[in-house]
Amino acid sequence: MQYSDGSKFYPDYMTNLVAKQSESLLNSLGYEAKVLPHPNEPSMKLMLNGNYLARIIEGCNAVSVIILFFSFVIAFSGKLKITLLYIFSGSVLIYVVNLFRIVILSLGLYHYPEKSEVLHTVIFPAIIYGMVFLLWIFWVNRFSKFNKKDG
Repeated sequence: MQYSDGSKFYPDYMTNLVAKQSESLLNSLGYEAKVLPHPNEPSMKLMLNGNYLARIIEGCNAVSVIILFFSFVIAFSGKLKITLLYIFSGSVLIYVVNLFRIVILSLGLYHYPEKSEVLHTVIFPAIIYGMVFLLWIFWVNRFSKFNKKDG
C-alpha cells in the first residue's frame, strides 16, 4: 500500500521503518545519512553525505524473505514451542541482517559506485538468501520432525 500527499509518495510502514533504521545505523558509523520520501514513487531516497545513492523500496524490507523463511519452517515443522521460537528468532535475525545488508550496500555504492551492478544484483541478495538457506539447513537437521529416525 502506498500513500501520497500529492507532492511525494510514502512507502508502506515496514519499508519506511527499515529506511529510517538504516539511516540511523549509517549516522552512527559517522556518515551523514538522510532518507526522504521519493517524489515520484512509493520508496525512500537514501542520501549519504549529500549524494543520492539508492531507493529503498518494498523489496528491501525483508518481509517477503521472512514469509519465505516462515513458510519453510512450518512446512517442516517440529514441536510447536520450538517451531514458534525458531520462527521468531530467525525472523529477528533476518530483519537485523537485512538492515546491515542495506548499510553495507549503501557504503559499497558510496565508495565503489562502479561496482553497483554486482553489489546490488549478486553480492547482497546472496547475503540474505544465503543466511536463510543456512537457517533452513540448521532447522531440518536439528529440529524438524522429518529428521527423526525410526528405531
